[in-house]
Amino acid sequence: MESSKVGAIILAGGRGKRMQSTTINKTASLLDNKPMITHIVEFMQKLDVGQIIVVVGFARDSVERALDGFDVTYAEQTEQLGTGHAVEVAMKSLQPGIEDVLVVYGDDAVLYNGKNSQIVADLIEKHQSSKNALTFLTIEQENPFGLGRIVRDENGEAVGIVEEKNATDEQRKITEINPGCFVFSVEFLEKYLQNVEKNELSGEYYLTDLVDIARTNQQPMSAVNGGKLLWRGVNTPEELTQAENLLSQI
Repeated sequence: MESSKVGAIILAGGRGKRMQSTTINKTASLLDNKPMITHIVEFMQKLDVGQIIVVVGFARDSVERALDGFDVTYAEQTEQLGTGHAVEVAMKSLQPGIEDVLVVYGDDAVLYNGKNSQIVADLIEKHQSSKNALTFLTIEQENPFGLGRIVRDENGEAVGIVEEKNATDEQRKITEINPGCFVFSVEFLEKYLQNVEKNELSGEYYLTDLVDIARTNQQPMSAVNGGKLLWRGVNTPEELTQAENLLSQI
């Protein structure tokens, strides 16, 4: 893995309304006695990536306090317009020489550490060796409610990710989900990120739409199924407790 040519973008700008905090970004919430976001940055340091960009927005001060002393670049998302917009903001701060970017969310990515860390390293390795435009992780969840489902064609190839609110009843039965771990070539993002359209239901720009854009434009893409990976999106205080329990197992 040529890690020096890989940048990491951590999305930590969202409001996280269900965490019920008006002053602290959810990624600054404590997990195993330290902010979630610090676990993720430390993991990126272990991967030895060439640059770490943290997208901040809501309660950015709480994120920056948590990362005091860490070598990261901040990119501010002044409007909360979704994950696609957040990556667009981050790309403006990308250093020359970075050819690929690992994009993760600032809450659930905390669980890619420990025993799970090799999965992410392998994801980057596959992306680089295959010269892909896009490589992303999928996992299996028995209760996928609220999560983006992986849509595959008759040949078993991943052709899209559909969000819960946009999914049909049949698609909601799918248990293979998107945990939010992507590797993109910078060249692909520079060419196609602008093609992501605002979702009519949410008013946001979904990063996941790039899967369909890659397929439509015949860009090389791979979906890597990590199986029943220990993983938990953190959107509520209860889910924070669940993530704490999972963290002790990895």
